Amino acid sequence: MRQSRVEGPERAALVGLIAGRARRLDAERSLDELGGLAEAAGATVVLRVLQERPKPDPSTFLGKGKVATLTASCAETDAGVVIFDSELTPAQLRQIEEQVGRKIIDRTQLILDIFARRARTREGKMQVELAQLKYLLPRLVGAGVALSRLGGGIGTRGPGETKLETDRRRIRTRIHVITGDIEHVRRRRAQLRERRHKASVPTVALVGYTNAGKTTLFNVLARTDAEASDALFVTLDPLVRQVRLGDSRELLVSDTVGFIDRLPHALVAAFRATLEEVAHADLILHVIDAAAVDRDRRMTAVREVLEEVGAIDVPLVEVYNKCDIISTDEQRRLQDQDPAALCISARRHDGIDELVETIASRLALDVRRLTLTFDPDNPDDREGIARVYRHARVLVHESRNGRVAITADVPRRLVNRLDPSAR
Repeated sequence: MRQSRVEGPERAALVGLIAGRARRLDAERSLDELGGLAEAAGATVVLRVLQERPKPDPSTFLGKGKVATLTASCAETDAGVVIFDSELTPAQLRQIEEQVGRKIIDRTQLILDIFARRARTREGKMQVELAQLKYLLPRLVGAGVALSRLGGGIGTRGPGETKLETDRRRIRTRIHVITGDIEHVRRRRAQLRERRHKASVPTVALVGYTNAGKTTLFNVLARTDAEASDALFVTLDPLVRQVRLGDSRELLVSDTVGFIDRLPHALVAAFRATLEEVAHADLILHVIDAAAVDRDRRMTAVREVLEEVGAIDVPLVEVYNKCDIISTDEQRRLQDQDPAALCISARRHDGIDELVETIASRLALDVRRLTLTFDPDNPDDREGIARVYRHARVLVHESRNGRVAITADVPRRLVNRLDPSAR
């Protein structure tokens, strides 16, 4: 088997399977997406193979004859890596690799590889490494081929031989250590959430399929400049920013990792500390690429991940982004299909004002003007005065006859908390 060091972009062959009642169009689109993932990992696609059969072959996934054809096609196109659009069993991985004589990667390993490439913070790297270790552990049977690829290229990023070797005990020990570190991160995030809850600052989480435009929208809302590009999985490490809506209204907006169809369970589990931000949000904005030809499939994939992380019951607003590149008729169809959905263009800032007002309405951030009276000698009232200044826009502050009267615009969601007469 070729184990040479990779120079320049790897030449990749993509392999998909149309099994059972699956439609060819869906399989082709999935293979297109796999091609985008391969390019995100630094490869050049030189071969695409789609095989039809009733169900995957338990030994070689494709069947003996098709594997022989694949071997010949890889030799002809000089493909150095073969990427399957499904998760292969350890046995299939070994069998195909022996017969094809090329490096074999499945969809899960490719996604993990991209995450390893994109992770920047210590927390992000820990989460990716944990997912990689959990993926590799059952694949240590036999020669441990998956762990011996130290020549570079797709599938070799992340945990190296110094951390893994081929010893299950060491890997389990490493998993235990990383799990403990991530649990510490999870507890710290929970404490921060509790602090935000006590400060009565609501949180809006942006979720969506990878490359739907979440980070661009995040930058518009938060007036910041987080990295955004037309690429897959640019955001791995969650970003949380305070947003002021021009008056006393404020909220926190968090940008999260992009979802994808068949997001590996090990990855979802490893990113639990991050994705809990979504489950504990006050409102979710599901950012949808309105121009995607497989929009419905992507929306379903996002909903499945939300369900997996326990966020399915959080109030949600569907936001169709990139509406500047779809026709007026298509925009009208979207509105007819879901009158509550919003059509925006984060890139051109179209529809942002309506989106902000929708967020404010759903979070009850609209204000009521109240005149509140306090006794400055009462410790509870002194704390009440401080809360009003923290959370409302004070218009008038008057002291007379030993009492303090404050006229302020108070967010409706906080009226009961800030008005002493309501307690």
